[in-house]
Amino acid sequence: MPTPPAAADASVATGNVAADRAAIRDAIADGRTSLGIELGSTRIKACLVGDDPATALAVGSHDWENQFVDRTWTYSLDTVWSGLQAAYADLAADVERRYGVRPQTFGAIGVSAMMHGYLAFDENDELLVPFRTWRNTSTGVAAAELSEVLGVNIPLRWSIAHLHQAIVDDEPHVAQVRSITTLAGYVHWRLTGRRVIGVGDASGMFPIDSATCDYDARLLDRYDELVAGRSAAVHLAELLPAVLVAGEAAGTLTGDGAMLLDPSSGLRPGAVFCPPEGDAGTGMVATASVAPRTGNVSAGTSIFAMVVLEHPLAGVHHELDLVTTPAGDPVAMVHCNNGASELAAWAGLFGRFSAAAGTPVDADTVFETLLGEALEGDSDAGGLLAYNYLAGEPITGLTEGRPLVVRSPDSRLTLANFMRAQVYGVFGTLALGMQVLNEEGVALERMFAHGGIFRTAGVAQRFLAAALDSPVSIAHSASEGGAWGIAVLAAYTAALTAEPDDGPTLEAYLRDRVFDRASFETVHPVADDVAGFASYLARYRAGLDIERAAQTALPLEGTRP
Repeated sequence: MPTPPAAADASVATGNVAADRAAIRDAIADGRTSLGIELGSTRIKACLVGDDPATALAVGSHDWENQFVDRTWTYSLDTVWSGLQAAYADLAADVERRYGVRPQTFGAIGVSAMMHGYLAFDENDELLVPFRTWRNTSTGVAAAELSEVLGVNIPLRWSIAHLHQAIVDDEPHVAQVRSITTLAGYVHWRLTGRRVIGVGDASGMFPIDSATCDYDARLLDRYDELVAGRSAAVHLAELLPAVLVAGEAAGTLTGDGAMLLDPSSGLRPGAVFCPPEGDAGTGMVATASVAPRTGNVSAGTSIFAMVVLEHPLAGVHHELDLVTTPAGDPVAMVHCNNGASELAAWAGLFGRFSAAAGTPVDADTVFETLLGEALEGDSDAGGLLAYNYLAGEPITGLTEGRPLVVRSPDSRLTLANFMRAQVYGVFGTLALGMQVLNEEGVALERMFAHGGIFRTAGVAQRFLAAALDSPVSIAHSASEGGAWGIAVLAAYTAALTAEPDDGPTLEAYLRDRVFDRASFETVHPVADDVAGFASYLARYRAGLDIERAAQTALPLEGTRP
């Protein structure tokens, strides 16, 4: 996807460029700033905010990619640290370039990352098996058993599903497991020495009781009973990281942690940390969607919708996760493993065609041109279908993915229809899950969206409004998505540390101190788009049999007879 916009030029604050830069430089030198770092699926991003958390002062990033090794989606821990160091170095260089000073400390730091997955360590803190990310769909047996026994939906990507599948499969390493955590929890532990996790990220490991903002004690006991007679019985509560809510201090940067983040020795230890969070929680913060009846859609490698609940759901649905906000309030989540990666692959192909034809254009121009062309397509994409399934998709019952473009002889194959089908495909599985949420009668007053696909104005936002048949808003802010969201959570912890008795709730902090001057662009659904997407979705649902047949006919490397 295109690179996000650069940090806002804070000199617009008063109109006095020299005075504003001097004030920011002093704040950086004094450590009155908050740093957020998020490890996304394809990019590690760092974002710095100051006294006004609504404004990004500087940003840094590093591109990385998961690997498919031995039929497992993974990242090596070496690439975690090299990527973090590169992203931090890029941010530090951006700070120095803008303000003439290099940061040596911060008022607060926060780490977030893609949720779920499985990082298991032994008594010597050695990783027992390669990191199993959220993208893996090999936990079907475990997820089904846990959903039945616990009485709540346990998705395939949750940490407890990965642990339980290892127990079901009698994997040798299970007997040595002494702790499990998420990617954000792991990085936080190495930087601070504390094995803790934010409640939102924890809710993707094991079910949370929102009344206590901790793991559900009744379900912990039920799980221990389930595995008590097995060869690798565990006491789950002893393996999980401790749960904290937004605003709580979650440790400080240690000397070793400072060297891990900045091997140049330029960073001093001592900065306070907020609880480590998942990308879903930081997305809620970045879109001010933490209050009941609000929701957001985050689109990247995966795509998911989060809706903060007023009341418990009436039933258990495999399409819906029950997670929480960073403050512990219950949230219904529609998570799809496949987001905009296939769209990006096609953009890369068209970009290469342009270069081969002697008229090279940059990636942003490729996306703007192709997405703009999609607006000229038929409202139903001309009878074309596009499946963006690079990985398995639990909502539609597929354990593996096969990206497909499908059309009938009477379809209208044009570039406009092709691109509209691709964008519709990004939202196809999400729309199926949202239908279940609508059937539950969940009230939603506003839906926000963020992610690179929405940077081209008036296209993906309009098509998402059609897919949801609901208005969709995008904030006009200087945010850097999840990295900015975790920087705001770090600033919130700093604020509560300064105001321990009178500090605001997270909802109030976002409303009154972060988004109080924010403006939003809202797009309402167009009737013709709504009807066209409904027609597309009906074909999309019916065509899933083609996707299933492709999985059988086109086995992955290593599984062919």
